[in-house]
This record gives sequence, C-alpha cells and structure tokens, in this order.
Amino acid sequence: MNDLILHHYASSPFSEKVRLILGFKKLPWRSVMIPPILPKPDVVALTGGYRKTPVLQVGADVYCDTALICDVLEHLRPEPTLYPPHLKGVCRIFAQWADTTLFWAAMGYNLQPKGAQHVFAKAPPEAAKAFAEDRKAMSANMTRLRPGDATSAYRSYLRRIANMADEHDFLFGAEPCVADFAAYHGIWYTRTQVPVLADILNATPAVGEWMNRMEALGHGQMTTFDSTAALEVAKAVDPLPPSGKLLVDSAFQDDHGIALGEQVTITAEAFGPEPTQGKLIAATRTHYSIEREHELTGVVHVHFPRIGYVLRKADAA
Repeated sequence: MNDLILHHYASSPFSEKVRLILGFKKLPWRSVMIPPILPKPDVVALTGGYRKTPVLQVGADVYCDTALICDVLEHLRPEPTLYPPHLKGVCRIFAQWADTTLFWAAMGYNLQPKGAQHVFAKAPPEAAKAFAEDRKAMSANMTRLRPGDATSAYRSYLRRIANMADEHDFLFGAEPCVADFAAYHGIWYTRTQVPVLADILNATPAVGEWMNRMEALGHGQMTTFDSTAALEVAKAVDPLPPSGKLLVDSAFQDDHGIALGEQVTITAEAFGPEPTQGKLIAATRTHYSIEREHELTGVVHVHFPRIGYVLRKADAA
C-alpha cells in the first residue's frame, strides 16, 4: 500500500507547498479533504493528537510536518531533487526560515481585519469566530506579529526574495529547490486567498514572475479519496519495518536519556500545542517515530521531524 494519501484542505498554505512538490516530482497522490478547524476525528485517529495540516499517509505510516514530508517525497522520487548537492545546507536553512519567519509575517499581513473579512465574506459570522478561536488555541505557545509589524516585515522579505528572483528563474538557480516551495506558500495565500490585499506584491514584480513559474508546476496526478477509506487503508496493513522506512536514517541518537520502547509525548515547539503519545520506536538525527494504536486505524507509526518538536517521557509531559 504505497499510495500517497494527503490529508489537506484547499486554502491551507502548507498544503499548497506539498501539492506543488507532488506536481514537481510528478508523483500520483490521493486527496482527502479535511476540516480546517477542530473537530478532526479522522485526522486525530491517525496521528494521536497532532492536527496541523497537511498530514501525509502511506499505508499505516503517518508523516507530520511538511519539513519531514519533503524528505519522504525526496526518498520516493529523488529526481528532480529538492536538495541540490551544492545547495543542500543553504536551501534547508532558507526553507526553515521561510516556513517560520516569512510565513508568520505573511499570515499576520494576510489575516489582518480586511483580509479576514474577505476570507469569511460568504460564511456565517460564527464561522469566523470559530476559526479565530481555533487558531488562538493553536498559537498559545507563540508570539504573533500585529498587522502593522507583520506588514513592515513582509514588505522587506518580499524585496529580498525579489532580489533573488531577479538573478535566476528560481531562488537559487535555474531549477526550483525546497527553498522555493517553502517561500511560495505564504505569498500564494496573499495572491489567491486574499486578493484584496495582493497589491503589496506590486512593488516586487520579480516575485510575481517567480510565482507564475512555481504555479506552472501544477499539482500532479491527483485522485479524490474518502477519509473513512483512508483509515481503512491504515487498518488493513502493517506499518513499514525499519528496513523499509521512507526515512533514510535509522541510527539511534539519544539526547534525552529516553530509551526506545518507552512511552513518550511529542509536541510542536510553538504552533499547535497538542501532544501525541505513543511508544518511541525511533529517534534519529532527523526524526522521531512513535507507535500507537486506535480502533479505527489499528497499529500505526507516526513520524515527526526532530527540529521543531519536543520529546518527553509520557509521565513527565
């Protein structure tokens, strides 16, 4: 069961990042549409608590966070690469900045009152309130930029990206790499989801031209799939054995004094404070993996990147 099942929703910026990578790599995938806010019973059944979007499912293995999903897709289809050998370090560092600092500046600008009003213009008033309360709960552990500060930062970041796009077709050369996909999705939200605020892009036409080239990559070969069927896929198979994992590193790296086999929780450092609990089955230089079981999924392995996540013994959580 090696079908790629992406649990996402249409307006999710990080989902757009992964959708474009699937198109870039020409990987066929199944699309499961999920709610943008809680409750998300089927997602939580798969992950055990993690509820950020998107989530990638491959059989009974569940991959959380787009940084880790990028590594999985790179392993499945190494060419075209997300990590050119001569840029491997710098493109990862840039992507980490873009997925955090750039993204939150963009969203602080995008969801200022005028933008939020546009997003929810056709929705009942309670929908906007529910979304705001949901995101407030998810950002309890972080400081969010106010709209004015976000706007100032976003303008500066757009100019810097324009400088890069002036030099090449893509940010680091003639072909896109992980840096392009990480930088794109927050700006994509500006252009496609809050067009009433998209005039901020007018001062940097090179950014718009770069975005056109990114958009042209498309989303690849997508087929719709049902959430219940996705859970049945997980229940019908066993998780991949260590030798068959879609994550290449396997050596145990103990920085916490927590042995494999112990019950642990894994929680995002900032956005999305919901913990996931299970038996620790891997702690490598790049990722954590836990084993857990749910009546709807059977035994699943849930994987997280090491950077950006906190590992604790379950009794110390």
